[in-house]
Amino acid sequence: MHRDPALIERRLHRVLTQRLIPAVHAHGVPLDIGVWPVSGEPVPVADGLRAEYRPVSVGHRWGPAWSTCWFRVSGTVPPAWAGRRVEAVLDLGFDATKAGFAAEGLAYRADGSPVKALNPRNACLTVAEKAVGGEEFVFYVEAAANPLILDDGPGGVPFLPTRSGDRAPWLGDGTGDGGEAGEPIYRLARAELAVFDPDVWELTRDLDVLGGLLAELPEEDTRRWQLLRAVENALDAVDLHDIAGTATEARRHLAPALAVPAVEGAHRISAVGHAHIDTAWLWPLRETVRKVARTVANVTSLMDEHPEFRFVMSQAQQLAWLKEHRPEVFARAVEKVRTGQFLPAGSLWVEPDTNITGGESLARQFVHGKRFYLDEFGIETEEMWLPDTFGYNAALPQLMKLAGVRWFLTQKISWNTTNDFPHHTFWWEGIDGTRIFSHFPPVDSYNAELSGREIAHSERNFRDKGLANRSLVPFGYGDGGGGPTREMLGRAARLGDLAGSARVTIEGPAEFFAKAHEEYGENAPVWVGELYLELHRGTLTSQLATKQGNRRSEHLLREAELWCATATLRTGADYPYQRLDRIWKTVLTHQFHDILPGSSIAWVHQEAEETYARVAAELGELIDGAQRALAGPAEAGGTLVFNAAPHARGGVPALGASPAPAPTAPRPLADTTPFVLDNGLLRVTVDERGLVTSIHDIEADRETVAPGSAANLLQLHQDFPNQWDAWDIDSFYRNAVTDLTEADEVTPTPDGGVRVVRTVGASRIEQTLTLPDGVRRLDIDTFVDWRERERLLKAAFPLDLRAELSRGEIPFGHTPRPTHSNTSWEAAKFEFCAHRYLQVEEPGFGAALVNDSSYGHEVTRDVRADGGSTTTLRLSLLRGARFPDPEADLGQHRLRYALVVGASLGDAIREGYHFNLPERRVPGDRPVAPLVSLDNEAVVIEAVKLADDGSGDLVIRLFESLGGRATARLGTDFAVADAAVTDLLERPLADEPAPDLARLTLRPFEIRTLRLTPAARG
Repeated sequence: MHRDPALIERRLHRVLTQRLIPAVHAHGVPLDIGVWPVSGEPVPVADGLRAEYRPVSVGHRWGPAWSTCWFRVSGTVPPAWAGRRVEAVLDLGFDATKAGFAAEGLAYRADGSPVKALNPRNACLTVAEKAVGGEEFVFYVEAAANPLILDDGPGGVPFLPTRSGDRAPWLGDGTGDGGEAGEPIYRLARAELAVFDPDVWELTRDLDVLGGLLAELPEEDTRRWQLLRAVENALDAVDLHDIAGTATEARRHLAPALAVPAVEGAHRISAVGHAHIDTAWLWPLRETVRKVARTVANVTSLMDEHPEFRFVMSQAQQLAWLKEHRPEVFARAVEKVRTGQFLPAGSLWVEPDTNITGGESLARQFVHGKRFYLDEFGIETEEMWLPDTFGYNAALPQLMKLAGVRWFLTQKISWNTTNDFPHHTFWWEGIDGTRIFSHFPPVDSYNAELSGREIAHSERNFRDKGLANRSLVPFGYGDGGGGPTREMLGRAARLGDLAGSARVTIEGPAEFFAKAHEEYGENAPVWVGELYLELHRGTLTSQLATKQGNRRSEHLLREAELWCATATLRTGADYPYQRLDRIWKTVLTHQFHDILPGSSIAWVHQEAEETYARVAAELGELIDGAQRALAGPAEAGGTLVFNAAPHARGGVPALGASPAPAPTAPRPLADTTPFVLDNGLLRVTVDERGLVTSIHDIEADRETVAPGSAANLLQLHQDFPNQWDAWDIDSFYRNAVTDLTEADEVTPTPDGGVRVVRTVGASRIEQTLTLPDGVRRLDIDTFVDWRERERLLKAAFPLDLRAELSRGEIPFGHTPRPTHSNTSWEAAKFEFCAHRYLQVEEPGFGAALVNDSSYGHEVTRDVRADGGSTTTLRLSLLRGARFPDPEADLGQHRLRYALVVGASLGDAIREGYHFNLPERRVPGDRPVAPLVSLDNEAVVIEAVKLADDGSGDLVIRLFESLGGRATARLGTDFAVADAAVTDLLERPLADEPAPDLARLTLRPFEIRTLRLTPAARG
C-alpha cells in the first residue's frame, strides 16, 4: 500500500481547523446583546454596570478608534443542557490571524467582579461548569476599539505611515479642544451560548500535538510514520457528521502514540506562562493599564482550573497600576501569588531600555521594582527578566548583583542580523568583572504557543548541546493577546514525556535557573562586555524630545536629591520623600523600551513630552527651594554659584556653592571672515561657510582638525530602512551623503561667538559656536526647525589623530570599541550608544565629544594620502521616521554638543558632567560646603540623597570611572555616627565590613553605595 504523508498532513489540517475545533462549541443559540458606547476616555466599571443599554444584534458596528464600548451579554441556559459545561462565545470583531494588537474586552459579573478577558484566540466565557437548565446569566464586557497599527498579516503591508496612532480625537491637542470620534472600526461577529464538549476538545489537543510533532520529525524517522498511521486511523474514525459521538473512538486510536515516552536523554524544556505587555507602544499608557487587567484576569481564571499552571509577570509598574485602577483583579493576583502560581519576576520597575537609560536610573529601576515585590508580595526576586530590550550595556551584571539578582534572561539578541550569538546558557561578565548566569531561550520567542515547531526549534537551535540539556520557553500571547490559553496547557500536558519530542515541564524561572546552574554552571562559557543588538540602531536617535526629557529629568533628580538632602542636614528643612518617590517612578516608567527609544505612536510621545515638562517644573521648584534655604536671605546681597557636578569648576567645589566670581568681559570678534575664536587655550577658525577649519591647541601647539577637512560638518543622509522605520538605521544609509557646506548667514555674536544659519530642504538650522573661559572646549548650541522626512542629520568631527579605540560612556563607566572593522562583529556596530561623552586618543593627545541630548555615535578611522590618520567622530542629531509616528521629530529642537580638545578620559568624564549640570546662580551670601567630598577624581559621586526609609541617614553612591583601581578619602562636613556598605536597596551587606572613609579602595568600575548615619547634634 502506498501512503502519501503530505496528503495525510493536509487532511489533518483541514479537518482539525474546519470541523473539529468548531465542534468544540456545538449547538449554539444566540445571546441577547445590549450596547452602551462611551463618549471619550474609559470610565469606571461601576459606570458600565449602571448604564442604559440599547439592544443590538450580531453585525453591529462599534468602536471609533481608541474608544470604549460596553456590551451587556445575557441569556438563559436551555433545559436540555443541564449538567453540561456551557460557555458564551463572543467575537468582538477579532482577526484570528493575529493574537492581539487590536480589539479586546474584559468581562465582569453583575457585581463588578472580573471574569476574564476576550481576545482573538481566547474568546469564551464560562457560564457554568455544570449548568442548570433555565438558569439566567449576564455579563458586562468593556470592549476596547484599539486600532490595528502594525498590519503585518496576510495581505497587510507593514510600516506604512498611519495617523491611527494620533492622540484620541476627543482629547484634541491636550488643551481640551477635542474633535469628532470617527467611524466605527469593528463589527460584532459572534455572540452565542454553546455547550463546551470536553471529548472533542481533548481530541483536538491530541491531534494538534501529534500533528505538530510529526511535521518536525525527519522523513526517514520511524516515529514519524507511526504517528502518521495513528493520525490517519483517528481521522478515519471520526464521523464528521457526528463528531461528538465518535471523538472518544478517535482518541482511542491516538492513545498508544501518546503513551510512548521520550528517550532518556531528551532535551528538557521548562515552560512558563508569560504575556509580554509593552508598557506603551502602539497604544498609550492608559490602554496598558487595561491590557494588564485583561491579561491578569485571564491567567488567574486559568489557574483556577489548572493548578499546575505557572505564570511569570515582570514590570512592577504594571502591577502597581493594577492595584490602583483594578483592585479586584489585583486581589486575584495576590491570591495566586500565595498559591505559587502567579510569579512576580524581573526585579525592575518596567522593562527599560538599557542603552539610553542613565546609570542611577537603572539602579532605581531595581530599587523600585524589587521594593514593590517585597512590599506587596513579600517576595525577593532574583532574576532580571528583560526579553525585548534593544541591547544590554556592560554595567548591568554589577547592578544586578548589587540588587541581589542572580539570573538574567533575554531572547532579543536572537534578532541579530549579522552574527549569531554563540551560546544560549552562559556567564555574562560586565565591565567590572561581575558575572551573572544568563540564558537566551533557544525558542527565539517570548510569545511561544508550545507548538511542535517551537519545541523542535528549541532543541535544534540550542547551542550548548552535549554540555547542557535544558532551556526555557516563555509561552503565551502578549500585548493584548491575553496570555496563555487552555489550548497551550493542553499541549504542555501531552509534551511532558512524549517520544520524538523534548520533555516539557511547566515551572517557574527560579526552578529552571537552579537546575541549569547545577547542570552547567561550572562549565558554562563566558561572554565579556556588552550584549549589542545588531538591529534597531535608530532608536538611539528617534524622537529627540523624548530623549531630552529623560536626560534632563535624570540630572534634575540628581540635583533635587543633592540640594534637598543638603538643606535637610544643614537647615532642618523637610526632605520631600514622597514627591521624589513619585517623580522617580514617573521617570522610570517613561524609560520603557518603546518610549525612551522613540518607537511608539505619536500619542505616547506627545504625552511623554507633556509629562517631562511637568517633571522639570516640579523638580525645578524643589531645587530652587532647597538652594534658597541654603543660600540665606536674598536681601543680604550677593550671588552664589551652585555646582551639582561631581567635579569642581571655576572655584566652586563639587556638590557645593561659592560666591559668584566677577563676570569676564566678552571677547568681540572682528566683523570679517574667517572668524577666529581664542580663549587662551584654543584658537578656532570658522570660515565663510560657517565650517570649523582649524582648532589649535595653544599649549600643546597642535592642530586638531585633520588636514583638508572641516569640523562640525553637518551631513544629511537618506534614511529609509528596509523595515522598522523608527527602530532601524541600515548600513546602506552611508552610501549617499550630502555635506551641508552652504550657509545663509555667518555672523559674529556680541559675546564673542559665531552664529551660522543654514537651510536644508524645508528645515532651518541655526548654530552658535563659542569658547567658554578656562576650558579647552568648543561649544555648539544648535537650534533646528526640522521638517525633513526619512533623513538622518549627523555632525562630523574629522580629527588629526590615530586612535585605536573609542571610549563611550555607559552607565557607571565606559565601553572601549575598536575604530576598525576587522570582523563582522565590529562592522555590525556601525552605530553605537554613548551617553555624555565619547573619547578618542593617541598616546599624548586626545579629544572628546560631549553632548546634552544625543546617544547615537559613530567612529571611523582612515589613512590619508600624506600617511597620517584621520579619526572621525560623528554624532547623530535628528531623524525623520514615518512609522509608527508619521510626524516624528517634526518641529523645533534645541540641542548642545561640544568638542573637548586635548582630552584625556578623565577630562571627557568631567566635561560630560559639567555640560549636563550647568551652574545655578542663586541670590544669597552663605557659601555651601559639600556634605561629602573626595580627593581622587577617578572616583565619581553619582548620587547624594537621604535614605528611602526616612531614617535621616545619608546615602552616597559612587564608582570608579577610569577602569583602574582607585583609593580615595571620603570627607564629610558632618559628624558620622555609623557607616555601612549597602546594596542598591540601601540594606547593609552582611559580608562587607564597615567602610574606612579615610581610605576607600575600589576595583575598576566598582560601584559602592555607602550609608552614613549623622551623629546627633548636641
